[in-house]
Amino acid sequence: MFIITSNDYIREDGRSFDQLRSLKIKSGVLKRADGSAYLEVGGNKILASVYGPRESFIRRLLKPNTGVIRCRYNMAPFSVDDRKRPGPDRRSTEISKITADALRPALLLEDYPMSMIDVSIEIIEAEGGTRCAGITAAAVALADAGIPMRDIVVGCAAGKVDGEIVLDLSEKEDKDGQSDVPIAILPRTNEVTLLQSDGKLTEEEFTKAIDLAIKGCHEISKIQKDALTAKMRDNS
Repeated sequence: MFIITSNDYIREDGRSFDQLRSLKIKSGVLKRADGSAYLEVGGNKILASVYGPRESFIRRLLKPNTGVIRCRYNMAPFSVDDRKRPGPDRRSTEISKITADALRPALLLEDYPMSMIDVSIEIIEAEGGTRCAGITAAAVALADAGIPMRDIVVGCAAGKVDGEIVLDLSEKEDKDGQSDVPIAILPRTNEVTLLQSDGKLTEEEFTKAIDLAIKGCHEISKIQKDALTAKMRDNS
């Protein structure tokens, strides 16, 4: 792996190149969902809920030997500066699919044949990096629902801003920067469940971005576990 060296670059919001935005996660925030989580990172506010495993009336989606996970990623109309048109669009449909793909390797779906797990991710306020933040929140909600998992998936991104590789891009950095590399992993093994890249990077820069994003994932993973531990402590 590429060795991340020290860097004196200070970003516009005052963070160092390898510093996450402020992050808060709380699990078990919805009474009527089987599992739920609320996440704030930077200016993002995200609510994730889980329903299931349960029988589905959409029989064509079910599989005889395994359960099925279905994700819905949605940005509220008021979540961005320019009011978004309500309802799904091409971007939300794509992110819904990649979110399900990123979460699926962690789940023991074979324990729930002919069952459906529905995951809903609502972006209440958006400020860059919502796909990784949504995956992170959804994984906590799945754990809160008590669904057997190999690990708790965690997402983070790195990218290139002003010619520098930095961690956890803000919305302004994402718009003004040269590249963005979202990633999701199983932190125990570093198995990658999502890897995308937008923009141009050299091989060395791409490797550094991946290593930096994985570093961020491990920092976020600790906060995920703290949120779940706090919920169990409150209920004891």
